[in-house]
Amino acid sequence: MGKNIRIVPAILTNDSTELEKLVRLAESFTDFAQMDIMDGKFVPSKSVSCEDIAKLKTSLKWEAHLMVLRPEDCLEDFKLAGAQKIVFHYEATPSPEKTIKAIRKLGMQVGLAVNPETPNSAVTPLVKQIDSVLFLSVNPGFYGAKFIPAVLDKIVDLRKRNPGLEIGIDGGIKESNTAQIARTGVDFICVGSAIFLQPDPAASYKRLKALAASA
Repeated sequence: MGKNIRIVPAILTNDSTELEKLVRLAESFTDFAQMDIMDGKFVPSKSVSCEDIAKLKTSLKWEAHLMVLRPEDCLEDFKLAGAQKIVFHYEATPSPEKTIKAIRKLGMQVGLAVNPETPNSAVTPLVKQIDSVLFLSVNPGFYGAKFIPAVLDKIVDLRKRNPGLEIGIDGGIKESNTAQIARTGVDFICVGSAIFLQPDPAASYKRLKALAASA
């Protein structure tokens, strides 16, 4: 039996009513989720806001995946809303180091997300300052975007160089590619449409967990 690879449901919507429905649904089969936030600037699409999340009372522990320009400007808001971890994009801020320090100062964990075209050499100097790296395996900003297989090579490379680093992947995950992804050495897999757009989201979540474990 291999290591326990976590499946993290990723909640993405631009509608506050739909947000509550998705959160309640997630509560029925998991205790942890990722909230995807998009500003319509760093990525083309726009999602619900931090204020929308803050209004919800949820039993979920959650992290915020900020697909936004200048994430350093909204860190305190997400802390107050209940986020345990901030995952921000390397490409979204002029100073990733300063953003990491600001998140730490607020007492939250730090995840660094990287777009498909960003080389591992950009991430390497920051590895010791963060809790995890999240590889985007799609061009971010669209629900159900097409998976980019070349990202798997980046994961294998970073894993070899950093055996103890927590590594995740996000985007284009389906039941058909979960086992292949699990074999790269990832610790967690963020999944949106392959859970929430399926007829039985809870069953889909369980199948994805089983597929990851079997790899």
